[in-house]
Amino acid sequence: MTTEVMFAYAVLGAFAGVLAGLLGVGGGLVIVPVLAFLFQAQGIDQVVVVHLAIGTSLATIVVTGVSSVVVHHRHGAVLWRVVWLLTPGIVVGAGMGAELVHRLPTAALKIIFGLFELVVAVKIGMGLRPSSQHRLPGQTGMTGVGALIGFVSGTVGIGGGILTVPFLAWCNVSIRNAVATSAACGVPIALSGSIGFVVAGWAVAALPPLSTGYVYWPALIGVTMASMLTAPFGAKLTHRLPTTLLTRFFAVFLCALGIQMLLSAR
Repeated sequence: MTTEVMFAYAVLGAFAGVLAGLLGVGGGLVIVPVLAFLFQAQGIDQVVVVHLAIGTSLATIVVTGVSSVVVHHRHGAVLWRVVWLLTPGIVVGAGMGAELVHRLPTAALKIIFGLFELVVAVKIGMGLRPSSQHRLPGQTGMTGVGALIGFVSGTVGIGGGILTVPFLAWCNVSIRNAVATSAACGVPIALSGSIGFVVAGWAVAALPPLSTGYVYWPALIGVTMASMLTAPFGAKLTHRLPTTLLTRFFAVFLCALGIQMLLSAR
């Protein structure tokens, strides 16, 4: 572990924090592909670079997600009843996602993540939003939705906001409450997913030192500390920069990351 590597983790965390504050998106969409590249550059075994990137990304969300939820709760924006309805499915789904990732080879994970990034980029770039013409389903339906959100999020290493917010908006929840509630749901997603990645990777021989399963502590510390410092700055920029232009730039950036992941899978 060198100073240059820790600096790279901090730069990544700072960038992810600005994006989170600026556009309200989780950093996993950026953290996972960049960590995979950094791990590969460090000489970490190719067999585990993506697994390690996804597990570490989820672990960063545990820390940053809690601080975000505290702020949203103080503003009374979190719909805790909805969080509790979604959480059982989320916990199961995220754990299943971690187990699936453990069983898949690196090339397959790169393809899955690359395609997911491209789909998200199109959604963000075109401003696709569901119409608000429905009501929240009952406990069974909410558990099923939570399981799907948790599974996808655990598989690609994100906090689930890209799925949870549109679902809640589709169910006539105001965007303010949807974002805050999604942030609260991101904590059980990240916690369950992180535990799943720790357990799944516990006995994997190819992992580098300072790892606990598929969670790599130097990257977790570097990314988390920097992102928590820069997220408030990103939030301030939201009121000074043209949001539409920034959103389209982010969509293009995600496209580039997705294409890079797909090309590296060959």
